[in-house]
Amino acid sequence: MPGEAPMKNLVCEKSRKALQFIEDVTRNADEVQRKVLAEILSRNANVEYLQRYGLNGNKAERETFKKVMPVVSYEDLKPDIDRIANGDTSQIICSQPISEFLTSSGTSAGERKLMPTIEEELGRRSLLYSLLMPVMNQFVPGLDRGKGMYFLFIKSEAKTPGGLLARPVLTSYYKSSYFRDRPYDPCTNYTSPNETILCQDSYQSMYSQLLCGLYQNYDVLRVGAVFASGFIRAIKFLEKHWILLCNDIRNGTIDPKISDPSVREAVLKILKPSQKLADFIEAECTRESWKGIITRLWPNTKYIDVIVTGTMSQYIPTLDYYCDGLPLVCTMYASSECYFGLNLNPLSKPSEVSYTLIPTMAYFEFLPANRKNGLINSITAPTSLDQKKDQELVDLVDVKLGEEYELVVTTYAGLYRYRVGDILRVAGFKNKAPQFNFVCRKNVVLSIDSDKTDEVELQNAVQNAANHLLPFGASLTEYTSYADTSKIPGHYVVFWEICLSGTTPIPPSVFEDCCLAIEESLNSVYRQGRVSDKSIGPLEIRITEKGTFDKLMDFALSQGASINQYKAPRCVKYAPIIELLNSRVVSSYISPKCPKWAPGHKQWCTPN
Repeated sequence: MPGEAPMKNLVCEKSRKALQFIEDVTRNADEVQRKVLAEILSRNANVEYLQRYGLNGNKAERETFKKVMPVVSYEDLKPDIDRIANGDTSQIICSQPISEFLTSSGTSAGERKLMPTIEEELGRRSLLYSLLMPVMNQFVPGLDRGKGMYFLFIKSEAKTPGGLLARPVLTSYYKSSYFRDRPYDPCTNYTSPNETILCQDSYQSMYSQLLCGLYQNYDVLRVGAVFASGFIRAIKFLEKHWILLCNDIRNGTIDPKISDPSVREAVLKILKPSQKLADFIEAECTRESWKGIITRLWPNTKYIDVIVTGTMSQYIPTLDYYCDGLPLVCTMYASSECYFGLNLNPLSKPSEVSYTLIPTMAYFEFLPANRKNGLINSITAPTSLDQKKDQELVDLVDVKLGEEYELVVTTYAGLYRYRVGDILRVAGFKNKAPQFNFVCRKNVVLSIDSDKTDEVELQNAVQNAANHLLPFGASLTEYTSYADTSKIPGHYVVFWEICLSGTTPIPPSVFEDCCLAIEESLNSVYRQGRVSDKSIGPLEIRITEKGTFDKLMDFALSQGASINQYKAPRCVKYAPIIELLNSRVVSSYISPKCPKWAPGHKQWCTPN
């Protein structure tokens, strides 16, 4: 093919430079970190936030910064963030204009966190993306000879009262020129046209991306989504709609339900009638078992690219079933606050995945985490951190192998010594840069998809719902919960033991109202998953026999827990406990409808 050799040479040269960049910045990690902090402080020397603590950014040394700047959480920054959101354009936290807010997981007050960002951060994120394939090609050569079938989606966005967009970080990236106008590159050659990814309607987006992926099935060398849950959702969508998809491939058409003109046009440029391919897909989808369906429909697939660390590990058995044991690859580690690093050994087992933090992305510090570990504590009390160690931060190159830390970042966009909330364990080193296992998200007790529900939020939600029992002379004695992912989409299950002092029976509709009351009290990320993304199923309350939580305590004591320290866990993951609880369920109720949800914070309007 004309031009194939020059293109291959270009790819090889880009890969070589990318790998050399990783080598250089990890070898000189501490020096790079010093420069990053100096650059952040000098360019933001005159911002209000730094001056508030008496820091002269132009002359500030790392030691002075560590001495005077407090370690902060989102609630500490909220007054400044609210000022920016409401239209204050003065240099509050950053000398460069805040270009938009990136929405992060919900707070216990039920609203999304707003992470400030600046235009140049898109370039920094783009840089990290550009490193992924050069690393991957070392382990799986020849990926430039085919395409990736990735299920990528945008989510709704809002405007703050001051006119700034507030949207998820991936929506920001996919809508940017870095993604939309990217030059042809085998590393970012996807089966999905941009128009299908940028379609706001989740059904039309999923359908059209699957249609294009199926039509180009022999070109596909890697498949994926952001989260494992999203990829499994795509398989379930295929299970439900394969007949329509086959019909479109057979006739070279696209179903009338796909009404977005730009999506229809983009798909029809790719699609041509293929009786043979439609028959092949139909034969595979009508087989008795869907085991290995990914390798059957996309036979050249070499790996699955999804996040399976943290709470996503609950989906590994399902992925293995559908993907016939293909490698599960977690390529990068990122958040709304900052992009952090990448996995330099992508074919490692999910349980052994470690991420190398790239020292140019931000200034990294680490707060030692004194977690309670082990089975006994996991069934008696949630993870806790030693709050006395708040100021004892460790630099990137000084972390110790095997130790656990909470990640703290100082970013170019105006976060200073910000607690991200992720607990990481040092797994090794790439030159001088540490490699971390992701252990957990601090305080999160329930998660199905991108939602994160902490214990305080769950407690408030359950309390709100339990108020519905009072007119019937009933009260909630005890409760616990778990994320049930046995079906897709997964859903929250809350076990209740109640005390009945009245004689009036409680109608089922009241318990259904309780389900909905819990959902209405949860954060907007959860509610968006229920209403818009359909990534979370209706919440379920299971009523247990009287004495169930005494049995749960007996079980914990039999495992060695101390009766003096025992506390009923608010979330359970240990299979024998879930079996014990389920064996004592007397009735169960499902939320009767979706909770209320609208883009943005409650007080904002959506953009025109």
